[in-house]
Amino acid sequence: MTSKVAIVKGERSIETVSKALDLIGGLRDLSDKPVLIKVNFITTKTWITGATTDPMVVEALIRAIQAQNEKVYVVESNATSTNADGAEVTGMLALCKKYTVPFLNLSKLEEKVTLRVPNPETLSEVTVPRLVADSYVVSAAKMKTHSETQVTLGLKNMFGLIPTRFKMKYHLRGISKVIVDINTVLKPALTVIDGFVAMEGSGPVHGTPVQMGLILAGRDPVSTDSVASKVMGFDPHAIYHIQRAAQKGLGRIDDVEVVGERIEVVAREFRRA
Repeated sequence: MTSKVAIVKGERSIETVSKALDLIGGLRDLSDKPVLIKVNFITTKTWITGATTDPMVVEALIRAIQAQNEKVYVVESNATSTNADGAEVTGMLALCKKYTVPFLNLSKLEEKVTLRVPNPETLSEVTVPRLVADSYVVSAAKMKTHSETQVTLGLKNMFGLIPTRFKMKYHLRGISKVIVDINTVLKPALTVIDGFVAMEGSGPVHGTPVQMGLILAGRDPVSTDSVASKVMGFDPHAIYHIQRAAQKGLGRIDDVEVVGERIEVVAREFRRA
């Protein structure tokens, strides 16, 4: 796995996302099994609020993946206060229909598999739909602050693969530890962070939109989150789930090759949650 992370600044467009993907070598390696694009629909607010994944980002990913793989799905699961079927409000269902891509609510898939977590932080096992375990996962995350984890980026987005609606029980076990355990057994093949419109302050739902005009992409989820954290003005070493994921060998927090824009050129001090 290469610890190369692309930062691209540009207008909200398919071309901006595609440039980031090209800078990390394209997606030709995602061809031999299904690909799940895991979006962030923690709320039914639209992308313009900075709360949910921009359909423009997903459209660019669909086009890049379909160039070599017809088995692509857009996925999300229910949360305590929201239903993934609310994807219609965000414009994602219309997009999926346009490209004949199924949108799957993971909470409704019946066939499941239990994955044992080696050297767990708090979860000895994680149960997910079998399709998740048998596919590549692309974490199509948002660039947001978070009241519990400081930031919510690619690693945190993987938490939504758990199909259980009542996720508060995982928060009570220590959400940062749960994030590490999930990524230990379900490491994303690609992380794309939507920073066209980011969020600062009272994230991940009620914060303030920030016009960043950025897309970040990388194959190393720890490196990608590390770079994104620095862009937001955070020290990734001080964010438990990023630091611990690096310590457990899930990726590199330092010595990352950044291509495209330089961190210091695009960085902004985000208001904390």
